[in-house]
Amino acid sequence: MERRGKSSRIVILIFFILFLMWSVLQFLAPLSLPHGNIDDLSGLTAVSDNKELFSDIPIPWNAVYSIGDRLCHQKAERSFFINDNQMPFCSRCTAIWLGLAIGLGVMVFYRIQLNEKFLFVVIAGLAPIGIDGIGQLFGFWESTNIMRVVTGLTIGIACGISIGIIIDEIKTIHLFKKTKSS
Repeated sequence: MERRGKSSRIVILIFFILFLMWSVLQFLAPLSLPHGNIDDLSGLTAVSDNKELFSDIPIPWNAVYSIGDRLCHQKAERSFFINDNQMPFCSRCTAIWLGLAIGLGVMVFYRIQLNEKFLFVVIAGLAPIGIDGIGQLFGFWESTNIMRVVTGLTIGIACGISIGIIIDEIKTIHLFKKTKSS
C-alpha cells in the first residue's frame, strides 16, 4: 500500500460518504417506522412487489424500502428485523452495502496497487459467496443469516476496494495523458 494524490482521495472519500450514508439509512429506516409496521416483504428481485405498502411511509424511508424492493428479494427469513420491522434489504445485501463502504473507507487512506497479488485477493473475496450460493443451489445446506453477512461483507469489501482502485487508475491514466501531451 502506498499514499496517493489528493484528487483521487477526495473522489474516493465522496464515494465512501455516499455508501456509508446509504448503509446508515438502511438501519435507520426500520427504526423510524412504528413498531411492527413492516413484517414480510418477501418477493422477487427486479420487481416492485410491495409498492402499495411503501406509499404511506414518509420520505426518505419509502425511497429506501422501494429501492430494496427492486434490488433485493427481501425474503423475511433471510432478513434482519429492527424495531420489529424488516430491514429494506436481506442480510446479505445489507452486508454488501456495508462492505462497499468499508472497502472504500480503507481506500480513503491507502492506495493499493493493481497487480496479480491484488487480483488473487479479489478472487478470494468472491469465493465465499460463490461457494455459499452453489452449496444452497444444489441443496447441500441452507445458509444462515450470519453466513450471509460474512459472505456479503467479504464481497462488499473486495468490491469497495476495487472501486477505489478503479478511481485511482482513472486518475493515473488522466494524469499520464496530461503529462504526455504537454
